[in-house]
Amino acid sequence: MTLVRHHDRGGAIGQANREIPTIRGMSDEARWTPERGAVLMFTTVWCGYCMRLKSQMMREDIPFTEVDIEHDPDAAHFVENHNGGNQTVPTVVFPDGSTMTNPPFKELTAKLEALA
Repeated sequence: MTLVRHHDRGGAIGQANREIPTIRGMSDEARWTPERGAVLMFTTVWCGYCMRLKSQMMREDIPFTEVDIEHDPDAAHFVENHNGGNQTVPTVVFPDGSTMTNPPFKELTAKLEALA
């Protein structure tokens, strides 16, 4: 099971231990691409950089979905593929499918503004 937390505008948080839908033939990029205006963030519970980025996004009402790579081997594999074989978090995926690893908040918001 995948530990998924959805953080919506206004501070609402929903949490579920569930599988993220996988459609036969769906690429990792398609499976892990968030909706427009939101981001998907791969994390671990012990990552201080993840906690900082989550709090910054929550403070600015940026919706995001969080996936703990320690609970989902597919998520860990995706992160490894985008970080030279390393499980570096936070790894953030944008609606256009691009990724940033441990991005400064200013770069994250600039990327979201460019995609809007």
